[in-house]
Amino acid sequence: MDLLSAICRWRLVLGLLCLGLFATDHVAAGDDREWQPIANDGLRDPKSPAVRILQQPRDALSGLAPDNAGNQVRWVQALKEGQINPRSFLRTDRKWETYDKDVLLNLNGGMPVVRFPHSAHTPWLDCTNCHDHLFKKKRGATEISMFLILQGEQCGVCHGAVAFPLTECSRCHSVKRSDAMAELEREAAAAKPAGAAEPTSPPSAPTTPPTSGPAQRDKKK
Repeated sequence: MDLLSAICRWRLVLGLLCLGLFATDHVAAGDDREWQPIANDGLRDPKSPAVRILQQPRDALSGLAPDNAGNQVRWVQALKEGQINPRSFLRTDRKWETYDKDVLLNLNGGMPVVRFPHSAHTPWLDCTNCHDHLFKKKRGATEISMFLILQGEQCGVCHGAVAFPLTECSRCHSVKRSDAMAELEREAAAAKPAGAAEPTSPPSAPTTPPTSGPAQRDKKK
């Protein structure tokens, strides 16, 4: 091993040790979360040299907002509290597009309605990460399927891999159907131009059919 390689390796080792010590110092009191070491996680070859170099999950995640599911991190909370600061782009000359509107989905299903918050997703993702190859931008234009999600498509591209897992149903299906319908009605009323006339209803049909008894036949004569 030449001198340059030895210096680079020791710098890497010292950097990982410092990062591990920093993360360990910030573990909250009473935090009993546990992560499998990289050599035992079943995803990597335990004989690989990378196992000795890669940062251990405990060192990387223990200082972040705790969760009881998935990788045991509340990523949105960690972002809001400034524990992490994701980089928007590798190149700083690009404009970061944001969108904070909530969208109500699953309006006709049996489960509670899904509230999809763009504000929790756009700090991590560019619009093109999801639109239009996963979801069309118009509500209702894409048929969202739990079968596809469970196969790792649509929402399942992230949820169950990085974001919280699909076992946490109530985190997405969180709105009572009656409340969702009322919200959509308010939204439609607010979008109506000022002074727009209410649509006129067609004349109501007669409630009783005309009789065809003797009196009616006498009138026809």
